[in-house]
Amino acid sequence: MSELDSELDKLRLSLREIYPDHSEQEINSVWSQLLQILEPFCVRHDSNELEIESIWDSSSVVLITYPDSIYRKDESTLKTLTEFVKNRLSGLSSVIHVLPFLPSTSDGGFAVSNHKKIEDTFGNWNDLKDLSSKHKIMADLVLNHVSSSHPWVHQFIKSQEPGMAYIVAPSEIHVWEKVIRPRNSSLFTNINTDQGFRNVWTTFGPDQIDVDWRNPHIFLEFLKLLVRYVNNGAEWIRLDAIAFIWKEPYTTCLHLDPVHLIVKLLNKCLKIIKPSAVLITETNVPEKENLSYLIEGNEANLAYNFTLPPLLLEAIYTSKTDLLNNWLSNWNDLPEYTSLLNFTSSHDGIGLRALEGIMDDQRVHNLLVESEKRGGLVSHRRLSNGQDQPYELNISWWSAMSNNGSDISLLQFERFLLSQLFTLSLKGVPAFYLPSILASPNDLDSFRKTGQRRDLNREKFEANSLLEVLKNFDSPASKNISYLTHIVKVRSKLKAFHPEASMKCISTNIDNCVIIQRGLHDESVYVFCNMSDKDLEISLLNELGLSELLSNKSLLDNITGTHIKTDTFKLNPYQVMWLSIAA
Repeated sequence: MSELDSELDKLRLSLREIYPDHSEQEINSVWSQLLQILEPFCVRHDSNELEIESIWDSSSVVLITYPDSIYRKDESTLKTLTEFVKNRLSGLSSVIHVLPFLPSTSDGGFAVSNHKKIEDTFGNWNDLKDLSSKHKIMADLVLNHVSSSHPWVHQFIKSQEPGMAYIVAPSEIHVWEKVIRPRNSSLFTNINTDQGFRNVWTTFGPDQIDVDWRNPHIFLEFLKLLVRYVNNGAEWIRLDAIAFIWKEPYTTCLHLDPVHLIVKLLNKCLKIIKPSAVLITETNVPEKENLSYLIEGNEANLAYNFTLPPLLLEAIYTSKTDLLNNWLSNWNDLPEYTSLLNFTSSHDGIGLRALEGIMDDQRVHNLLVESEKRGGLVSHRRLSNGQDQPYELNISWWSAMSNNGSDISLLQFERFLLSQLFTLSLKGVPAFYLPSILASPNDLDSFRKTGQRRDLNREKFEANSLLEVLKNFDSPASKNISYLTHIVKVRSKLKAFHPEASMKCISTNIDNCVIIQRGLHDESVYVFCNMSDKDLEISLLNELGLSELLSNKSLLDNITGTHIKTDTFKLNPYQVMWLSIAA
């Protein structure tokens, strides 16, 4: 049996494991259809080609952007984005996460109403292919739900198939008390159908109706979409809200065993379709739960590092690094070809669930207060006892970096760069959010129009106006792009910053600084981060015992290109150094 045959055999076993209550006849039918979908890719592979290729290195960096974050009148926004990235952001976008580009009715594209085409204003599949010619593309599989305007929902309302079998509409609504919620809206939405009013499951709100993954044909539907993505240039696949997709009475309906089995099956299929593809899980939950999709090594390649943004933000606000250093000191070892996607800001808010068990309630409260002082808002989720609990901060990262005082711009640039350099220094793959690097403040106009708190951090930019701003080399956006482009270029040459290279926290007993070692031996880079607004004096020998960095050797700060020949040196407020032994 060839390796490919072995992999296909595992697929069928996986189907049976996920759907044990379905008849052999139905499983055989689904299996036959699955093979038909994968057949064009199977013939391309001999046994050697199923080996996992090198999927990332020190130069890997993700740019997160909406398909219409950059727009120009009478031009498809994907073309505008392609041009802007080519001319301005080529050094910051080896991978581009193009946020949902399918037709949608709400939630920034995540209420998908059509799985077969790209939204007209964004362009078409050829536009996505053009963007993928110079960049790897990350695309969203929104697996948990569809728009209330999706054909499946219309079919459900009319008692037609396949929609009747695709929508979650339990007849009993009193067996779900243990469900863990990400929102404070109603779990069920009552809709009028040909058979009368029905309660449909709406995890994220009334315009996003959950689909029933207990039906194996749902897997086939999304496998077809996965193939469509890969055929049109997307090879990094983000599984949106994957943790919520399986519903069982009297359970939390979160991370249930079939969810992990489905991720494994998607992984197997994806690696047949595209061996170099990367699968990413997005689960805004406590850290141990988040990492559960990585630890076995046969599910996702990457998981969003939801602990990083709020923990880093709190350290910047307080200049206290005790929690950050403790977290880094207990960094989880992960299997080969798996890592974390490190980010400070994204299209969503700054999630707070990852702080559970890490930060006490009073410090979380203080974090919320400091964010609100800078114009931030707080979104909540509803607990099983009916109480609402803070779920995420809604604030632009640029505004979050502002000073709490009469001069809001005081050290704002320095704080911002510290946050991005810190993210670039960690084990994993770093990601930038386009509005953040363009120094977008809280978008109050959009928030006032929509009332959606996340819109504070989703500013869109008219291309010609933005180019005028970037002509001013002293503008925050221009300075951010210039500096970060330089840093990413430096980083790409240092093997110590490979996503899977070792990481050790050295600053376990230091209050206002983080010091980590990336890589080993001669390739090591020592990262020094001043998390305070004060000058900081560092003694390599007396405080840190790093005698191996002395021995009459010159140290090189890779960021500035300057040499350090003394035991003691100074870090400016919020300064970061990447030190290595000079050649």
